[in-house]
Amino acid sequence: MSTVVVSGAQIACSFGTTPSALTVVPAGQPVQGGGQLVARITDQAPNANIAPFGMCMTLSNPQVAAATSAAQGVLTPQPCIPVTTAPWAPGSPTVSLGGTPALTSDSQCMCAWGGSITIVSPGQMTASTG
Repeated sequence: MSTVVVSGAQIACSFGTTPSALTVVPAGQPVQGGGQLVARITDQAPNANIAPFGMCMTLSNPQVAAATSAAQGVLTPQPCIPVTTAPWAPGSPTVSLGGTPALTSDSQCMCAWGGSITIVSPGQMTASTG
């Protein structure tokens, strides 16, 4: 059973060094749950919705690859700058907000550098989506 995600949810990237928080920016007719804005699967914009995850540790990231090459092959993490190009998936099959599925705790978002962004804690909302 998955849980609807709200603004302030804790998220993590498989290639990041620290967790981050999801920010829901009010759009259209914002919906609140537990005093927080409910997230949609389209809340995937880097920096606006998804803050950096500390340092990036994958050679798929050109900045990490260049720094590692300059360090003669020693992995050299670089500041994380998320590059998300598609919505979170799968989202809620039963809850939609303005025609867009609500973001659920079992959803993932992919970074262009190969990282998988997951929900660590959905925030304060406890309603289930079935």
